[in-house]
Amino acid sequence: MQLTDIGVNLTHPSLVEQCAAVLDRAHAAGVMQMLLTGTNLVESEQAIRLCETQDESQQRLFCTAGIHPHDASSWNCDSASQLKALLMHQRVRAVGECGLDFNRDFSPRPQQEKVLEEHLALAVELNLPVFLHERDADQRLLEILRDYRDKLPAAVVHCFTGEKRALFNYLDLDLHIGITGWICDERRGTHLQPLVREIPEGRLMLESDAPFLLPRSLRPKPKNGRNEPAYLIETLKTVAEHRNETPEHVAAHTTATAQTFFRLPKLTAVNTPESE
Repeated sequence: MQLTDIGVNLTHPSLVEQCAAVLDRAHAAGVMQMLLTGTNLVESEQAIRLCETQDESQQRLFCTAGIHPHDASSWNCDSASQLKALLMHQRVRAVGECGLDFNRDFSPRPQQEKVLEEHLALAVELNLPVFLHERDADQRLLEILRDYRDKLPAAVVHCFTGEKRALFNYLDLDLHIGITGWICDERRGTHLQPLVREIPEGRLMLESDAPFLLPRSLRPKPKNGRNEPAYLIETLKTVAEHRNETPEHVAAHTTATAQTFFRLPKLTAVNTPESE
């Protein structure tokens, strides 16, 4: 059973300090490919370097490049050209993390919208999919996306936590959906459990969002409380349960979807740790 984790914040200090061990544990758990999330220009460049230094095979680690809506205020006259240069690197497989966050509003909303449109324009120009962030902004995100959707190869709403209306609107716009350990949270994620079965095969992908969103149903819990890609197995089990599918089936179709979406190489038996 092989899994692809489409969202790992490996540049976060709590993970990068023991990067090799984190990757070893992930591979041992069956998480064979990962997309490292770029959330600003500096971290996007760091993600590219990690892909190059931690994966000489060029089969397992890839990344996104973008500016998170929290950092939209950092966008300046040079940002588009700097981001475009990063997006042209062979390890970069999507534009983002970009989007709208009207929950924390760390950057002014008009600036968030402007920066999102800059990202979408680059995605169209470079024919790259988009890795989207959205909090309390689904209607505005949809309004902006509609002007670009026909020209975009694909887009995924990363770490979906919304309600049924938002999910169906995203699916109607032919978007993909990323599910994290939020679905394992008995305090705030139970509404996702009946919704996850509404996501068609070919549109669903799994992600850890490590080191954040440790699945609360995980037993035993790590003492440090930090999430890792290895724990994506817990999210897989919960998703499988509520889709009435086996974990093996969910792993197979979500991995196939991720490989198609991000244009990843398909791993064979010779790529697995057991056969190396």
